[in-house]
Amino acid sequence: MTARIPLRKRLLVRLLIASVLIAVCSVAATAWLAVETTTRALREEQGQVLAEDMDVLARLSGHAATHADWKGVEETVRELSARTGRRIALTTTDRRTITDSAPRGTSLPPRAAATVDPLHIDTYTERGAQRGGVDPRVVGPYRVTDQERARLEKLADLRQRCFARNGYEATVVQTPSGRPVVTDHDGPVAGGVVPDECADGLLNTPTPTEEEALSDLNERARGCLERHGLSGSDAFVAVDVTEKQLGTRYLMGKTVRAGDRAALREADRCVDEARRAQLDPYVAPVAELYLGGGETSAVRFDMSPANKAKVVGAAGLVLAVTVAVTAVVATRLVRPLRALTEAAQQPPELHVRVPVTTRDETGILASAFNELSERRERLEAQRKAMVSDVAHELRTPLTNIRGWLEVTRDGLVDPDPALLASLHEEALVLQRVIDDLQDLAAADAGTLRLHREPVRADELLDQVAAAHRVAADTAGVTLRTTADGTPWLDADPVRMRQALGNLVSNALRHTPADGTVTLAVRRDGDDVVLDVTDTGTGIDPADLPYVFDRFWRAEKSRSRRTGGSGLGLPIVRHLVAAHDGTVEAASEPGAGSVFTLRLPAAAAPE
Repeated sequence: MTARIPLRKRLLVRLLIASVLIAVCSVAATAWLAVETTTRALREEQGQVLAEDMDVLARLSGHAATHADWKGVEETVRELSARTGRRIALTTTDRRTITDSAPRGTSLPPRAAATVDPLHIDTYTERGAQRGGVDPRVVGPYRVTDQERARLEKLADLRQRCFARNGYEATVVQTPSGRPVVTDHDGPVAGGVVPDECADGLLNTPTPTEEEALSDLNERARGCLERHGLSGSDAFVAVDVTEKQLGTRYLMGKTVRAGDRAALREADRCVDEARRAQLDPYVAPVAELYLGGGETSAVRFDMSPANKAKVVGAAGLVLAVTVAVTAVVATRLVRPLRALTEAAQQPPELHVRVPVTTRDETGILASAFNELSERRERLEAQRKAMVSDVAHELRTPLTNIRGWLEVTRDGLVDPDPALLASLHEEALVLQRVIDDLQDLAAADAGTLRLHREPVRADELLDQVAAAHRVAADTAGVTLRTTADGTPWLDADPVRMRQALGNLVSNALRHTPADGTVTLAVRRDGDDVVLDVTDTGTGIDPADLPYVFDRFWRAEKSRSRRTGGSGLGLPIVRHLVAAHDGTVEAASEPGAGSVFTLRLPAAAAPE
């Protein structure tokens, strides 16, 4: 009788509840993600990711400052786009595309986010800001040579140590042009006042490379300076290396009057224009930077009543569809489970099967249940047959022993040596059956103990042959061994002699006089193959699948005394399996049989 399951514990109800919860959570999560994603997109378009945008601008400005064109910038743009998750596009000032992370044909935003012009915009000196002036990374002809840099680094090291001796902690910073500058964290060391010991003037002296670039700059600025009356023997352009970047200044040897300050500002403008013209061949052309999809003025995303109604309606529809689908699926799922439950509650002796109606997990479960029932039915039949066979095996010697003891007790037979020998033989038969059953029980329980050690297979065959030599001679059967090399096994020698001994005993019983039983061993790849071959009566092909079954005998009329207990071959199979090997039988009626043991080979001990 099927037990009544409470409603809250029924699988169908639990599936429905789970599906409703999943649907509610999915709808809520989807709505929340939609709101958050839309809000984030709007914030990004409003400029809420300014730091990220400035990093992109700084990277691209750095490329423009150090390259004469935009070749090779595509990889940088792809890397920045992948890291920020945004579209990045560079165009010329007339909107011709230089590179774009978006697919070809995608329209550009209406306005550029920034202009990339390292000759007029400095994104390097102050992180996260755009300052007017030349980007310090544009060094052009002012880049010092390797020899000059090595000399300047030695001078900078000497000045740093000199400052340290005078109580000032300084560091050496290398400018983009390769010139080292001695400074501290707050600016010039000692507020710009250099101790006399350290004021050698060598470190800040322009190198030949810088002198050449400055001479060219003077020539470029000469015309503009002459127009302002500031060109003369006491006026010159010098390199500024007192800060962490390279700069230029217009200097005059004479005292500057108050009225001259405006002229000097014009002169500085002349020098700046000349310097930009000098550096222009070393930088990439001016480009426009486009980020994302443009700018909007939206604020925090908020759903309107109409949108809310749409979300609620969609959520209700999702819930209804989810419940309906779950009900159908759960019903189809529960039906075979109920059939399985009813079949499992039937008496075991009925061995009930269930119909397999699907090919999904429940169908697989039903098939497994049917296979289990069939296997249980076969095991039950085997158990009954085994009990019958064991009873028969034990009854025969016990009946003989009991009968002879009773007639001896009644004085009908004298207990002479022949009678005692017969009783002793019956006891040995009984003991052999019991020992075989004990070995099989240990193998079935997984408690069969093995004491492994390196064993030479050819010596193992010689030992087995020596143990059965007398029996072979008595039966008139030739027993011989052959070995191909000296293969080694990692095995229990006692158990292996027992397995081979059972095969040899079986072969001797079924081999007529003048026959031959051969034990052979050979190496086959990673395995060692042991063969026991006889020239006996052989086994019918229909009987070969059953030779390793317990209590099975090809000749049902054979005596238990001469035919054995029917447990020898099953014991061989278990012993070989315990050694991670296999055993097979092949036979041809009238020509003999071959039993082959295949075991893992072992390395020879050193």
